[in-house]
Amino acid sequence: MRRTATNMKYTFYFFVLFLYACSKPMASFVAETKDGSAPAKVRFDNRSKKAESFVWDFGDGTSSTELSPDHKYLTSGKFTVKLTAIKGKKQNTMEQELIFDAPHDCLVEMETTMGSLTIKLHDSTPQHRDNFIKLAETAYFDDMLFHRVINGFMIQGGDPDSKNARKGQRLGSGGPGYTIPAEFVDGLIHIKGALSAARQGDQVNPEKKSSGSQFYIVQGKPLTAGQLEQMEIQKKYRYTQEQKDILTQQGGTPFLDRDYTVFGQVVKGLDIIDKIAMVQTDGADRPVEDVKIIKVRVIK
Repeated sequence: MRRTATNMKYTFYFFVLFLYACSKPMASFVAETKDGSAPAKVRFDNRSKKAESFVWDFGDGTSSTELSPDHKYLTSGKFTVKLTAIKGKKQNTMEQELIFDAPHDCLVEMETTMGSLTIKLHDSTPQHRDNFIKLAETAYFDDMLFHRVINGFMIQGGDPDSKNARKGQRLGSGGPGYTIPAEFVDGLIHIKGALSAARQGDQVNPEKKSSGSQFYIVQGKPLTAGQLEQMEIQKKYRYTQEQKDILTQQGGTPFLDRDYTVFGQVVKGLDIIDKIAMVQTDGADRPVEDVKIIKVRVIK
């Protein structure tokens, strides 16, 4: 009789443990994406069991409590996704690593109130490229102004303070609160249409770090062969014949080479640069009539 009672006791004990184990949530998901390179959209299919709520950590600093969320990874890299399934005080977590390559031949379209530009972002400047993609995909540039325009030189934008700026307001000091290390690449020079990063001067920025958001697009002027020879001496750099042909025929601002990072090139819409550069400006080089960036979007 005692043995039977003892057996019943242990049977009940294991039954309770079994029920406890069965009541524990089990996290499970599948990541579905058609894109192997950033920016990439991922559909997360939640296949968890016995859970009441969920917490997603996408590994890029963002999270969600949706059942099966969609998420867009804006930059390349390795991301550890965590899904925590919760039931009462019990929880279970599943992790999965996602890797997205850098985009190749990434093209962005910049729509302005004076026409659209198509810009190729260079793979050889990955930090600037990925940052520009991130800002574009989060609509950061939307409704900003070209706040500094100098005919024969360049057009500049990317200052968040320019959104809804009042007439005559001095601009050019705003940004996202971070800088990007310089990425000087031989072969990427300030020819007409070059997309380059603005920055603070050498006195306060000897490492030539780029602004986190402010950029300029080169217009420039054609140079003579003699001017290019002097520039090569000054910059200690030899331009290729192809580069010389572009600088003497289309123009550029080679005196900025190796001082400011070039990270893109306008491949369609060079005439729009000229159109913007010709607008009337005030004493601070701000257009009298606002020239607005309507939106910037990745198109390839």
